[in-house]
Amino acid sequence: MVKKKRILLVEDDVNLGFMLLEHLEDHGFDVKLYRDGESGYNAYKKDSYDFCILDLMLPKMDGFTLAEKIRENETKTPILMLTARSMDEDKLKGFKLGIDDYVTKPFNEEELVYRIHAIMGRAQPQELQFPKKYNIGKFVFNRADMSLTGYNESRRLTKKEAEILLRLSQSLNEIVSRSKLLNDIWGEDDYFTGRSLDVFISKLRKYLKKDDSISINSIPNVGLILKVG
Repeated sequence: MVKKKRILLVEDDVNLGFMLLEHLEDHGFDVKLYRDGESGYNAYKKDSYDFCILDLMLPKMDGFTLAEKIRENETKTPILMLTARSMDEDKLKGFKLGIDDYVTKPFNEEELVYRIHAIMGRAQPQELQFPKKYNIGKFVFNRADMSLTGYNESRRLTKKEAEILLRLSQSLNEIVSRSKLLNDIWGEDDYFTGRSLDVFISKLRKYLKKDDSISINSIPNVGLILKVG
């Protein structure tokens, strides 16, 4: 028997919460519903989940704070944010925190299910033929624990940082299409995901700057290349 994927749903709207609970359960998910950020976070700490759906405007602890606390503990569980607002600043803030996707209310329940499956598919472990460790100049990137080690220091990368560095490392000294990066990691290529990618690339450049032989170059209208040497 296939084990059901467990979803943490935090939504304070009673009607919407129960509707989503029933709809997701009808599609084979095991869903736990909570109505405020504090109880949602307590539930997250006590149990394990395969996916998190968080409303942005929550009592006691808002969706951003809840997502940030989840990311402080681990970086792998996908997070989808529900919001009644479509402000650019909100989306950029969420992507910087490591949120995987946004859905703006009102939304189609079937589209939500497709988005969940798409995000879960992207979150699956990489194919076995790829190595677990990549030598990048004087640094070693371990995709298994998402660590970057070099110069007697080791840092744990965020989920998005690790996904970007993994794809660049797999094509070392070769151009990786910007559009492919965006579609593979965020599921769409638009202005907001593009801005988010630029933020993460800046962070990776900062992490690797001690080794002068390493560079991440942007090729206008084409993509990015991680060069060593």
